[in-house]
Parts: sequence; C-alpha cells; structure tokens
Amino acid sequence: MSAAVSPEAAEAGRAPEQGGDSGLSRRSRRRAGLDGGRGRGRGRVMLAGGAGGVLAAAGGAAAAAGVFGGSHPASGVVDNADPTSLATVALGSLSSQQQVAATLGYAGSYSVLNQATGVYTQLPAAGQVIRRGQVLYQVSGSPVALLYGRVPAYRTLSEGMSGADVRQLNANLVALGYATRSELDPDSDYFSAETAYALELYQDHLGVTETGMLALGQAVFLPAAARVTTVSAGLGAPAGPGAPVVQATSTVRQVSIALDASEQSYVRDGDKVVITLPDSQTTPGVVTSVGTVATTPPSSTGSPGTPVITVDVAPSNLAAAGNLDQAPVQVSITTATISGVLIVPVDALVALAVKGGGEAGGGYAVEVVKPGGTHELVPVTTGLFDDAAGTVQVTGTGLHAGQHIVVPAL
Repeated sequence: MSAAVSPEAAEAGRAPEQGGDSGLSRRSRRRAGLDGGRGRGRGRVMLAGGAGGVLAAAGGAAAAAGVFGGSHPASGVVDNADPTSLATVALGSLSSQQQVAATLGYAGSYSVLNQATGVYTQLPAAGQVIRRGQVLYQVSGSPVALLYGRVPAYRTLSEGMSGADVRQLNANLVALGYATRSELDPDSDYFSAETAYALELYQDHLGVTETGMLALGQAVFLPAAARVTTVSAGLGAPAGPGAPVVQATSTVRQVSIALDASEQSYVRDGDKVVITLPDSQTTPGVVTSVGTVATTPPSSTGSPGTPVITVDVAPSNLAAAGNLDQAPVQVSITTATISGVLIVPVDALVALAVKGGGEAGGGYAVEVVKPGGTHELVPVTTGLFDDAAGTVQVTGTGLHAGQHIVVPAL
C-alpha cells in the first residue's frame, strides 16, 4: 500500500469538492456514507446510471479541474483533513464470520460415588487436581486411589478374573511403573499372577495391606485426571456405598457453545475459530465436537426456547485461557466461504448519492487510480463481508485484480 501524499500535494491535483455529505471508523464510515451525514463527505458525484453516468454527472468543470484527471496526477487525496492511501484490488477467497456466545471451562463432568464403608477422614479441596495413582480421599484412614478407566469399579478384582475392569487395572499398573510391558500386557483383560505382584507393589506404595487384590472401594476409575469442583461429603460424616463424594471435571480446557440448531451446518469437526476472552484478547481454537441432538432449554420467561446443539471447541493456546472457569466468551465461526472473487477493504467503499436527492442510497463505488494518476469512480455491487479481515467481495464493470484504489490512510 502506498503512503498517502501530503494535503498540499494532493490538493494541487484535485478540484474543489462537489456536493455535501456522502455520508465505517470515523474516516471509513464517513467515506462509505454510513454515519448519517456527519461532517463533510468526500464530495462524491451523483450516480446517474453506470460508470459513464457517474462521470457525466460530475460535469465538465469538475473534469477540467482534475477530479478524474489533469496535469497533476496524484497517488493519494485528502478529504475532511484525513489523508488517504492506496490499496490493491485482490482476487482470492473470502469468508464471512458470525460471533456466538460461549462458555470457557473444562471438559467432562464426573460424579464420584463412594463404595467403602466407614467415616470420611480425608477429602480433597475444590480446585485440587488428582492424577493417576494419587489418593482421592480416605475412609476410616484407608486411601481411595484414582485410576484411569471408563468402566466404574463395581466388584473386587482378584487373580483368575477377567473383564474390561481388569484390563483397566493392568494398564494402570504398567503406566504407574509397577510392571513393564514385557512383564504385564497392558491390553490384557486377565488378572494374572503378574497383575497380583504389581498390585502388591502399588499397595505397598499406598501404605495398605499387600493383598494382591483390589477390593471394591479401594479405587475409583475415571477417564482422566480429575479437577475437583465440588466436595459433597464432609469430614467425619458416615461413608456408605453409593454416596456422592466429589464432583469433578477433566483438566482439559474447553469452550462450549449452545449453537442455534438452524446453524448446525455452519460448523464441523476440525474447523478453526477465533475465541474472544473476557479481557477482549483473542486466541485461536479448533472445533472438536458438533452435537447432533438438539435440546430446547427454557427461555427467561419459562416458555420453550430456541432449539440448540452443543459445539465444543479446544483452545489452541492453553496459556491464553488461564484458569478461567465458566467464563463468558465469544467465538467467531465461519458461516460462508467463497473463492475466486474480487476483494477490497471495506473502507474503500464510497457511498453514492441518488441523483437529485443528496441522501446516501445510490449504492457504492470504489475510487480507482488509473495509469497516469487519473481517478475514476467505479460503481460496485457488494457481496460477502469478512468482518475479521475488514474486506468485502465486490463486482463492477471494468474492475479487475491489481488495480489501485483509494482508501483512508491509517
């Protein structure tokens, strides 16, 4: 983009401005005629029908004075004491985005049910993270450990048994280092003598009797590390099978969107999005899940609301998300994409006045700088807008990629 010329140099190649208010930023909204006519406009001529009509309506005096040509070619102009510069008409792809409300938190929601009998003698604190092999809580002084797995503990495990819960135990014992893969197959669903020996080593680490059996109530299986959100039990309170102890989430950061079900086609797994945090900073993210079943939450008045689906997004920069939990954020999703089109900055649009009216409403044009420095208003039809990039799709007779157009200078 070329640097704007000085007001004095620009004025040497332009005639006095025609008309009054032509109507995006203070400069760009005034330029496009969208600010209700505040201040002096760029003095655009009236649209009398086509590019030829635009030029004709300017009048011979304006042309002679050098508005669209003359002996002082200029690479920039100055209007309303605001300098201008040049941009280039591009041929490429353009996407349209939509901002939707979302919530930044943690993935997963787990409810830990106790299976031991006794009294709660140790409980975790809200916000604490418990990982594989660590003690989650204690009942009558005996630790209840966290192990990873999707099948909940429902029976005592001992040598000779088999099943998915045994496979989970084998995998945990290997992951914790109490057996090697050559000693114990982590994918085996059989409780072998090697399983019992590795379990005894783990029990010794926990400080409990080395039985080589995993009694029901000695461990809790969850899919991943648990971030404690709520502690339901109380120290000294009776502990019984089936009683809720802890509510937790995973440690994985996640943005959850309750998306209008009618907009489901706009998003798919793997889509890249932009997340706007509460402090207005932005960070990239990737769609990880798009719901297929719509729900209808109640509205603020209690009546049925709009059907929504759940869309999950993983922030790409975990540091940017910090420790925020249940924080309101905005997510920019792509709602349309088009390729092979002419693209210009939004602030290159100039509002054209309807002939004889003086009000914006005659559509838009871009000011093309032709070879030799002459300027021409080329009427355009706008298409898709890319709010994130500040660009817009345009079509217009005689407009092509590579042409220089006038834009407000930064």
